[in-house]
Formats: sequence, C-alpha cells, structure tokens
Amino acid sequence: MTLNELYNIMETNMGPQVWLQDGTDWAESPWEVIYGSILVQNTNWKNVAPSLLKLKTATNFDPEKIEHLSLEELTDLIRTSGFYTRKTQTIFNICHWLENYQFDLAKIKTYPQVDLRHELLSLKGIGNETADYILMYVLDKPNFMVDAYSRRLFGWLGCKLPSQYQQAQALIEVQVTFNLEKWQNFHALIVNYGKTVKTKIAFEESFLYNYQVNLRLNK
Repeated sequence: MTLNELYNIMETNMGPQVWLQDGTDWAESPWEVIYGSILVQNTNWKNVAPSLLKLKTATNFDPEKIEHLSLEELTDLIRTSGFYTRKTQTIFNICHWLENYQFDLAKIKTYPQVDLRHELLSLKGIGNETADYILMYVLDKPNFMVDAYSRRLFGWLGCKLPSQYQQAQALIEVQVTFNLEKWQNFHALIVNYGKTVKTKIAFEESFLYNYQVNLRLNK
C-alpha cells in the first residue's frame, strides 16, 4: 500500500474532513487558529475552549489588543488551558512576530515557507508541530504534520517513522505531490481516525486492517 492508496482508502471510508469547521473545532478567524495551536499544547480542546472564549470577549482575537494586555491580564484569560505561564509568553512572542509584518497575514503568505518556518521555530514556545500547524492552516503552506496520531498509525501499518521530526516529515513528503487541500485533509483524516481508533486491537478491527498490507515507503 502506497501513501496515495492510504489516502484514498481513508477518504473513501471516512469522507472529506472539514477541519476546524465541525462545530467543536471551528475557528472563526486565523488569529483564533494561531492562539488555539498554542493553548492546546499539552492539554485537550475541552480546556482550551474556555480560554479562547475569554480571549475573544476581551480582545476579539485582535493581536494588537492582545499585545497590549499586561502579563497578568493575559494569564488570567487563558488560565484554563494549563501551563499558562509559558503559554502566555508564547502568545506574546508570536504577537510580536506578527507585528514585524504589520499584522498583515496576506503579506506574510508571500514569503517562502522555509523562511517562515525558521522564524516561527525561533520563537520560544513554538515547536515543529505548532509551527507546521500555523503554516498550513493560517499561512496556506502545505506540509505533513508529524504528531502522535500519525506516528501511531504508521507504526501499525508497519512503517515506524524516524524519531527526528524533520526526517520523518521529509520521508512522507517526498512520496507524494499533494496540494494544500489534500495535505490538510490527510492530516484531518489521520487525527480523526486516531481519535476513534486508539489501540492496536481497535486498529485490527478497523477498515484499514482489512488490507493486510504494510505501508511501503522509499527510505
């Protein structure tokens, strides 16, 4: 089974995934996607939602307004998401970064993906997964996100991904030529599959196991 076949099998069985627009994960603005990607680190969406609601009420997600909050004010708004001291500083860090571009997302999108990724990773509190999430869902830069769901699924399919994030990412991206929409859908398919199929036993009872063929990647 190739990556293209895996994608087609998952989409056939699960249908197109409307990521961030299913009622629970809906994000009404790109700013909310950015803050959500930071707040969800090391917690679940149930804890993030109240923080986002408070942030919206206080600032309407405007990064310029957030940037002018005091440390205590922002911390209080996002407290339910946990690890709030670190996350408060990370939000300030990314707002300062956005200010370098006059908070103009259209302008940021014109810059090369590799440069934007480097800049995001230079911000304290932004790791590979968060950077790639922002790149793909806010800045329209396609990529394969290496997360716990993808590592678990690929392991079950007989293809353990390299432990180093960018090596694992490169191994997947070189196999296919997906556009932005397909990379987003592939990520959503993997995550939503993983939210339902959580154990090896569950995997062996799922539609994917019926193919009984290991995933073949050119390493």
